[in-house]
Amino acid sequence: MTRISAFHFAAALVLFGATSANAADTVNTQGPAVRVEKLADGLEHPWAVEVLPDGAYLVTERPGRMRIIRDGKLSEPIGNVPKVNARGQGGLMDVALATDFVTSRKLYFTAAIANRQGSGTEAFSATLSADEKTLEAVTPIFTMRRFTTGNIQYGARIAIARDGTLFISVGDRGDRDRSQDWQDDAGSIVHINADGSIPADNPFKDGGKALPEIWSKGHRNPQGISFDAKDGKLYTVEHGARGGDEINQIEAGKNYGWPIITYGRDYSGAEIGEGTAKKGLEQPLHYWDPSIAPGALAVYRGAMFPEWDGDFLVAALKFQLLSRMQRDESGAFVAEERLFEGDYGRIRDVIVAPDGALLMVTDEDDGALLRVSRAQANNG
Repeated sequence: MTRISAFHFAAALVLFGATSANAADTVNTQGPAVRVEKLADGLEHPWAVEVLPDGAYLVTERPGRMRIIRDGKLSEPIGNVPKVNARGQGGLMDVALATDFVTSRKLYFTAAIANRQGSGTEAFSATLSADEKTLEAVTPIFTMRRFTTGNIQYGARIAIARDGTLFISVGDRGDRDRSQDWQDDAGSIVHINADGSIPADNPFKDGGKALPEIWSKGHRNPQGISFDAKDGKLYTVEHGARGGDEINQIEAGKNYGWPIITYGRDYSGAEIGEGTAKKGLEQPLHYWDPSIAPGALAVYRGAMFPEWDGDFLVAALKFQLLSRMQRDESGAFVAEERLFEGDYGRIRDVIVAPDGALLMVTDEDDGALLRVSRAQANNG
């Protein structure tokens, strides 16, 4: 894998912004002008959004609520969501629809769950009732094996592969050394079947060197995970410490280095680990310094913005922006365009809707669901 440094990357940086958020704004970008429309507000720290088959939106709120937005109206909370550990960075987090949701109404979601030992990342499957008022058959399908105190760095994003299996990111829970313990789920990407069983292609399925669910290790807090629909490759975007946010291509059995290697420093300014490279440890495809605090990742494959085909879209919390990472024909990152900086708040999630528009949620006390579409040309 090739790495492009933050220093050289800065030369290609292009910044664009919007005016203050209204019901709909037109924003100039490096390419087409876009329309940013607020579909709903009044959400308490929304974390994830999915599009239902009829075009309505399913959203999660970190305090433990799941709601549907249809025709601009926000539903009452859906019933039977498990009690979550809504403290610090914890709570109800990601949601993803099963590939056969149209017929099965099955979905998956993640949450921080507490027990006597502390809290940890857990994933569930459930069925959305026909009247959309409750979850049925709620079943834990993955629970990290060691719960600890502290309420940070859960990871908790879900990516569903073409075969219907699930990849789930798990953060290091604020204890960096756990990321190099192969008998610990912390700091890993795990791979499970839809029922929680272990897929036959897992690199450690026999449970010898590592826990059988582990796909890769050496991650800090991967809060974005996504497949490129064109070639099926899996990518993450991960929080560094002070600097060192990373994009990684995830491959079976590999070690992505945290905390042995990193391009960041501790919050105190002290160095972390052994430097920026070491034999046997993977290099990031890109890193940011200073950090942007990435919240989610989508690889753009859609009809609405053909100019963006193959680009990475990274939601960012710290600078309240959407980073469009431009790639060349070889897949290498060549430039970054920062959109909406400071205009809409902390952007927690970004997905590509079926029509090619973008959907984003803002992680605020009064959070919003936003739609980014192509602005209509003014023919007047």
